[in-house]
Amino acid sequence: MSMMKKNLLWLLLPLLFVGGPVITSCSSSEDSLQTNKKTEYFTLWNNCEALTVLKQYVEDVTNPKSANFIPVEDRIATFDMDGTFVAELYPSYFEYNMLEYRVLDDPNYRDQAPEDVRQAGQSIRDFVRNGTPLPSGFDMIHAHAAAKAYAGMTLSEFDSYVKAYAAKPANGFTGMTNGQAFYQPMLQVFEYLKANDFTFYVVSGSDRFICRALVEPLGIAPNRVIGMDVKLVSSQQGDVPGVNYTMGKEEHLVRTDELIIKNLKTNKVLQIAQEIGKVPVLSFGNSGGDSAMHNYCLSNQKYRTAAFMLIADDDVRDHANREKALKLGEQWRQAGYIVISMRDDFRTIYAPEVQLVPFSYSE
Repeated sequence: MSMMKKNLLWLLLPLLFVGGPVITSCSSSEDSLQTNKKTEYFTLWNNCEALTVLKQYVEDVTNPKSANFIPVEDRIATFDMDGTFVAELYPSYFEYNMLEYRVLDDPNYRDQAPEDVRQAGQSIRDFVRNGTPLPSGFDMIHAHAAAKAYAGMTLSEFDSYVKAYAAKPANGFTGMTNGQAFYQPMLQVFEYLKANDFTFYVVSGSDRFICRALVEPLGIAPNRVIGMDVKLVSSQQGDVPGVNYTMGKEEHLVRTDELIIKNLKTNKVLQIAQEIGKVPVLSFGNSGGDSAMHNYCLSNQKYRTAAFMLIADDDVRDHANREKALKLGEQWRQAGYIVISMRDDFRTIYAPEVQLVPFSYSE
């Protein structure tokens, strides 16, 4: 072999083993199709204005060439929970239903429930079963009653209690537990935003630790959940202020009956500012309790923003008051929010095996 051929062989050897072209049985056209195929995130949605707006918004603000480009660290989205991606079942909030069960049905607690707590539970039951309007200011009545009803539980005990109630069958449906009652199309929004490097937070009026237990199956980290808070103490702390007490290794955190904050309306904004430290660019909700959070998002002067309101206008596939929902939809449009219609925009609401049935209560 000539010296020139030997040199040429040594030059080619690295290409054969390191980084050189590799011939396989797969065709290049198949590889190209696999590479270029886009993930379809919205298989449970119909073509609709809300979805078009969301996708156009995300495509715009994640495009580095766009004047509206938002850096990854500022892609913050906030989501209300009840009625936005977790169902309002009875129709009522999960935490209302759980309090009703706690004070009227739980054999380990019902006989020792204080009168004001028992009455709060009865008000929920009368509302759910008989349509009796809830007392004025019931948000706060419930918040104080709930603080008392679970006082003395460790965080682990409370988490287990929430999950046990979540495992009970959802009233008004077959094929679904309370803890499985997610609006499936809204879960696809989470996946879409995650794929586009958004960080999303659950900002709910419900108890923070209830929210954490419910969203755990969705993979939402506890530190991305903001909600109603009660005061916590160490198990041996007593009445000593925390600043004067050193918790021991063997102690646990315990819930007290002292309400710190009901996370509704402007309180949501205050909590977002304190815990996230940035103004969101996307906001999702379903009620007037979310308007302040939406307005805070839309006030962001640095970036393009959008706020969405879901209306429960499907009285065939869900328990809904369509007339009320349509009025709310018009109100939200006038406020500058994009409306998501459960009836028109969702191909399905719950998992395929879920069926709507009349309410049925066992006394």
